[in-house]
Amino acid sequence: MTVFVFGNPDLPADSLPLRILPSLKERCPSVVFKVQDPNEEWEAPEELTVIDTVLGINEAKVFDDLEYFENAPRVSLHDFDAVTYLRYLQKLGRIRKIKIIGLPPTISEDEALDSVAAILIPT
Repeated sequence: MTVFVFGNPDLPADSLPLRILPSLKERCPSVVFKVQDPNEEWEAPEELTVIDTVLGINEAKVFDDLEYFENAPRVSLHDFDAVTYLRYLQKLGRIRKIKIIGLPPTISEDEALDSVAAILIPT
């Protein structure tokens, strides 16, 4: 299984997925993690799993549809975000199935790590 990891290391509120990544690799050695910039072009598998920061939730949560997310305001092409690009790929038929593991920016790294590991490697 390949899991895309989104985040911005320069923004504390958006860096949680990246901060837990080294420990996540140790805990889930059978998973291939790819750090991706959601604002750049990349090849997505038809069944895509993503870990990203999600505002408005209080605990780690799995989303299986992009309809759960609001579009960010767009004034220019620089304002496109991960959801916009994922919707674009879905519309082109490049993504058939999606699973987004959303992490709130306010939980601890330990809680985020435990939650994501439990989702990726169920007992």
